[in-house]
Amino acid sequence: MAIRVYKPTSAGRRNASVNLNEEVTKKTSEKSLLSPRPRKGGRNHQGKITVRGRGGGAKRMYRQIDFKRRDRDGIEGTVIGIEYDPNRTCHIALIQYADGVKRYILAPVGLTDGDKVMSSSTESIEPTSGSMMSLRFIPSGMNVHCIELLPGAGGKLCRSAGSSARLTNKEGKYATLVMPSGETRRVLIDCRATVGQVGNTDHQNRRLGKAGISRHLGRRPKTRGVAMSHHAHPMGGGDGRSKGGRAPVSKSGTFSKGGGTRDRKKPSQDLIIRRRKSKRYGQLK
Repeated sequence: MAIRVYKPTSAGRRNASVNLNEEVTKKTSEKSLLSPRPRKGGRNHQGKITVRGRGGGAKRMYRQIDFKRRDRDGIEGTVIGIEYDPNRTCHIALIQYADGVKRYILAPVGLTDGDKVMSSSTESIEPTSGSMMSLRFIPSGMNVHCIELLPGAGGKLCRSAGSSARLTNKEGKYATLVMPSGETRRVLIDCRATVGQVGNTDHQNRRLGKAGISRHLGRRPKTRGVAMSHHAHPMGGGDGRSKGGRAPVSKSGTFSKGGGTRDRKKPSQDLIIRRRKSKRYGQLK
């Protein structure tokens, strides 16, 4: 099994489990593809905290992921190993191409050492797991991930562990995708996507078990809004505990449980055919 549940030998172990990362086959990283990752603790260039609840955590080096792969068209790549990446929920695969160049890509389900991957803008390659190609040439009904929103901009959608979108239809210059959230949207048919589902699907089943694990991940404690003063949070103030009768919101007033945050004036608004469903507010408009 990929998730190991601990025995309750202590209070922290009682509700904890660990991901065994059985897909990982390579323990050391490729040094040429590492770069420093400075931590900002949620602060902007003025030193002011703009994102609460961030800070501390273990030091990390950033793994340079190739989200475009356009300069690798027509060059066969071989999987050297599957590695753990502390900066993302999914695993990454180290690819060595026929010309000796090494790159990291997101590791899809089923990709193992020795497998071959390709990328192309034409119909010259097979739509196998890990291959990146234009949506124009991917058969309808297949699952894809690391999807571009604009041709050449690199993969933006479906990059977390276990996520994938289903290619349902191709008509004119657009392809229709059903996203993991349930949203149905159109994407330019010349945008590229990687075939398959992102690996490490058991990531969502892990339970941290104690607050110390969250601190290792760089997450600091957050004060509840209802415990603040009225001038510090929309939910704060009052004599005793009181929410004021309004729905839970963040410090900026955004709904905390399923509220929409999308700008309705975005040009891509017309490309969304069906909005995702919110558990609290139903179908978002």
